[in-house]
Amino acid sequence: MAERPKVCIDRILPHELNRPQRMMMTRSGRSRAIIEFRKRWINGSTLHVRFMGGSPAQQAEVKEQAQWWTEQGKANLRFDFNNAQDAEIRIAFDSNDGAWSYVGTDCRSIPVNQPTMNLGFMDGGTTAHEFGHAIGLGHEHQNPAGGILWNSDAVIRDLSGPPNFWTVEQIQHNVINKYSVDQIRGTDFDRDSIMLYAFPGSWVQGGQGTNSNEVLSALDKTFIAGHEGYPGAAAPQAVELPVINLTGTEAAIASAGEEDLFTFTVADAGRHTIETGGQTDVVMKLFGPNSQTNVIAEDDDGGDGHNSRIVADLTPGKYFVQIRHFNRAQGTGSYTIRVAR
Repeated sequence: MAERPKVCIDRILPHELNRPQRMMMTRSGRSRAIIEFRKRWINGSTLHVRFMGGSPAQQAEVKEQAQWWTEQGKANLRFDFNNAQDAEIRIAFDSNDGAWSYVGTDCRSIPVNQPTMNLGFMDGGTTAHEFGHAIGLGHEHQNPAGGILWNSDAVIRDLSGPPNFWTVEQIQHNVINKYSVDQIRGTDFDRDSIMLYAFPGSWVQGGQGTNSNEVLSALDKTFIAGHEGYPGAAAPQAVELPVINLTGTEAAIASAGEEDLFTFTVADAGRHTIETGGQTDVVMKLFGPNSQTNVIAEDDDGGDGHNSRIVADLTPGKYFVQIRHFNRAQGTGSYTIRVAR
């Protein structure tokens, strides 16, 4: 029997396990996913990495391939391999647990004594593939822009057996199901992407399998440094917001893909409301306390009209609010933002 392909597990949080492709309808009538596509880090973030095992050679390979995204792809991110206890990315090397990673900011939802990534095998560009997940990318074979029509019976038959022993639900989530158009990526299907694994012809209608891609493709590099990824502009400087602000602070998304960053300080614990105003359709993320990578909440259209609104019980500390236009590719416009206790 031919050797089964090694396939990465796209790890999701427990509360999403039974609805990996859940959709909601937007006002335009298009189907838009509510998981995956919002799991990007703040542009310009420094992500700390801790090794939970691994030989010196394995750790050196991890450091090399992680930098492919920032040195070759030029993503506006930085990886700091400082082994911090609360590192955003924590890597185990359990050979019995395959290769997998949580996606983007989901990593901050995992207890600090548990890994957010496992490198049970490190063939070719596997490590770079998993770091692609860690910075928010999905599997290219689930790109809705086309590409692969599965022979589902063969896929389920092979992945149900060794070495994966996956359930039908796991197979559908990791291989067969496609993301919605707006969920992860804006490019056409990329047969050369490092986010695409090699699949045998027997799994694909028409018999044409995929190649083993071991380096970042040209589209990988273009995408990760573009407006949907981490464009190379300097990280935004946080604008200080007063905690009690009746009229709101005026701001604007001046150019497509821009991300505005605000900060405010909570002196006393309590319920706080952060909301935008105006006619511009924005999406809001709240980070903290004292962290630009710890996501507390996110909202789109929870306020009046197309405005965002987050209500949260906050402990003392410094908090950060990221605002971007709903339409990252083209959207601009003015808005106000206020924080109330």
